[in-house]
Amino acid sequence: MSRIEGNGLQHGIGHRALLRAERLRMEDGDRIGIVGRNGAGKTTLLRILAGELEPDAGHVTRRGTIGVIPQFKEDGAGSGGEMTSRVVEAVLVAEPDVLFADEPTTHLDQERTERLEERLLGFRGALAVISHDRFFLDRVCTQIWEIDAGEVRIYPGGYSDYERQKGLERRQHREKYEAYVEKRGALERAIRLKEQKAAGSMKPPSRLGSSEARMGKDYRRSTQAGIHQAKKALETRLTKLEKVDKPVEPPAVKLTVPVPPAAKNRVLLEVQDLEAAAGERLLWSRVSFRLRFGEKAALLGPNGCGKTTLLRRILGGGGGVRLAPGVKPGYFSQTLEVLDLERSVLDNVRETSLYDDGLARLVLARLLLRGDEVYKRTGDLSGGERVKTALAKLVLSDANLLVLDEPTNYLDTLSLEALESLLEGYPGTVLYVSHDRRFVERTAGRILELRDGRLFSFDGGYAAYREERGRGPAAPPAENDAAGELLQVELRLAEVLGRLSLPGAAEMEKLDAEFRELVKRRRELQGAVNNGSM
Repeated sequence: MSRIEGNGLQHGIGHRALLRAERLRMEDGDRIGIVGRNGAGKTTLLRILAGELEPDAGHVTRRGTIGVIPQFKEDGAGSGGEMTSRVVEAVLVAEPDVLFADEPTTHLDQERTERLEERLLGFRGALAVISHDRFFLDRVCTQIWEIDAGEVRIYPGGYSDYERQKGLERRQHREKYEAYVEKRGALERAIRLKEQKAAGSMKPPSRLGSSEARMGKDYRRSTQAGIHQAKKALETRLTKLEKVDKPVEPPAVKLTVPVPPAAKNRVLLEVQDLEAAAGERLLWSRVSFRLRFGEKAALLGPNGCGKTTLLRRILGGGGGVRLAPGVKPGYFSQTLEVLDLERSVLDNVRETSLYDDGLARLVLARLLLRGDEVYKRTGDLSGGERVKTALAKLVLSDANLLVLDEPTNYLDTLSLEALESLLEGYPGTVLYVSHDRRFVERTAGRILELRDGRLFSFDGGYAAYREERGRGPAAPPAENDAAGELLQVELRLAEVLGRLSLPGAAEMEKLDAEFRELVKRRRELQGAVNNGSM
């Protein structure tokens, strides 16, 4: 059943046209993801369709009850994730026919996000949702509506389908532009040849009589007229040739970082048996891992498990934390403390940059801060623009170990993809916290997870990690399951073995004893798994 129909919609802010759509339609079973850059008009479109805002032109027909999950979710006390969950649950329990959701995953950790995905997959009405979580959009959505340059364009499928279609459009645009350039060049060359031929046709041959010269002159005039006519035809074709704009390609950025003196296995960071508490509550204990030069590791875990606490313990140094000589950490905090809000974007970056302004501006452009935007006062920027400025400042500094606490907050999908590309080409070591599963999937080669007060380490990417853990959405680790315990033993074995290989590792005897016990337990678990029982 058709629930929402929008026809001839137009809306603007002041004199600026914000968005327009000839025809939009939502039916029962549709799950629509609305995407676009920050400021493109996503929330405005949602509010128009929901009846909260009148468009400047056009009209919307609505059938059935409507529920709205707003962008800013104020619902009493508790953490951001708890407030978001309460607001979402209050709207869903009313079972509206049409549901509009503006950033419903805000502040949710992975488990809560996955539970929300399951709820929305079971929703039988029409759904339109704004989200920067591409993994969420892939799992939930059957259509993607993109707002680009004020136009609403509709793509079937989830976010990955949308990405493939956009990639095809870019390739076709590039091919069309190359064909245009080739055709234009051929016509311009042909016109120049005609001009040269016309000029040469007027030169009389030497040693001709007067009558022959007169006849030759008439012939040359006739020939030149024909050449000019052909040239004019070519010029007309050139004028009528449909112009194709050059595709905008992201600038290539090549960075280097100061390389610390190479130790065995090039280990930059080693953490041994750390523990932390919040008041009387133990957050985690026996936390141990190490990072090599060039590794990119994601630190995962539910809200409140102590991820930020662990990052700060690492940065604070002290017992249980060892940095190799020459390692210089750079810290991105959620409060963006590295920025001076009174200075411009470019001046903030210059302050600690190892590079000239040319490369600094390339990095900023790669993060979609272009042209005169780099001269803006940082205090006047949006949250997403400040995040990108802080990230550019760290990447361009002399830090060779980046520690990033939620760098994906406030970034739209284009900015997230730009950051992914930048980190892919960053040669230093990166340890970061993020709830954005697609970002983790595309950037991390190592997964560290805080769960149930322990740290589990996996040497591989996010997709392989999920597969290895063998868990579906929101499934906790199988503590009493032989296969689950075997995985945990394997992970701990790898960690202990790595520490035993370090020169001068502390508590060698204790580590060796633990190694032997783990090997013994692994054999027992392998037998249990093979026999199908414990």
